[in-house]
Amino acid sequence: MPRPFHTLDVFTDTRFTGNPLAVIPDAAGLDGDEMQRIAREFNLSETVFVLPPDNPAHSAKLRIFTPGRELPFAGHPTVGTAIHLALQKFGGSDHEEDAIIVLEEGVGPVRVGVRLKPGVAPFAEFDVPVLPEEQGAASPNDRLAAALGLAPNEIGFENHAPTRFSSGVPFTFVPVANLEVIGRAGPQLQHWREAFGDHDHPNAFLYCRQSVHQDAAFHARMFAPTMGVPEDPATGAAAAAFAGAIARFDTLPDGVHSGIVEQGYEMGRVSNIFQEIEMEGGKLTKVRIGGHAVPVMEGAISD
Repeated sequence: MPRPFHTLDVFTDTRFTGNPLAVIPDAAGLDGDEMQRIAREFNLSETVFVLPPDNPAHSAKLRIFTPGRELPFAGHPTVGTAIHLALQKFGGSDHEEDAIIVLEEGVGPVRVGVRLKPGVAPFAEFDVPVLPEEQGAASPNDRLAAALGLAPNEIGFENHAPTRFSSGVPFTFVPVANLEVIGRAGPQLQHWREAFGDHDHPNAFLYCRQSVHQDAAFHARMFAPTMGVPEDPATGAAAAAFAGAIARFDTLPDGVHSGIVEQGYEMGRVSNIFQEIEMEGGKLTKVRIGGHAVPVMEGAISD
């Protein structure tokens, strides 16, 4: 039997922008090797395979693949799949609907709130299941600069310096001076592993305070060329871990701090990731990631 698939554009309210996601809504019977081959065929940043949950009280179990490997957690698959499942249940309603979708991922259950409103792109948000944890020191600025095609003095701004944080998936966070610098950056593969490591996630999340739109708090790009992702239009898992760097360098007061991380502009895939950070007693206590998603295509994988 042909196996249906759906695609959505995530972290956007406009079709053909944002981060494309492929969803296989019935992945029963596929093994990991078959899933990896299908993800490589779609060649998107991530492809999601939906399975029955281990806990019947939950909505679904997910396996998430880049073209090169499986991930335990990712933000745009979480947002996109939750919206897809909510649309399957309530999509024909003429009324506003709120749904709670619980997705089993490699980091544990992820509880996602979905809001469906007629005439408005669906929106989903989730509490990050693993708070950001620092993952050791980043490489020296000269190595990072060489791997990104930049000069060492273009790395860093204000008190922000390169760091490594993880909320289930580790990222190297590289602050750069401004939009002009971040626009010139690009992977230099001959220097990549020396700068970003010889582990499962040799990636770089570049950011600057200057943004294209004034309602964004940061402008970002994410490169993971050795994972099969030359550049990612929007990276929810990185935005989740990025909260650790923001809390470290920006000395946030107690309370809730909301902002938008804009990404994908250099690719022509404008994306907006809604990020909420909660501080209590001078410590980061909660991170929430959200975004819109819109359906784009559906079809079937041939036998």
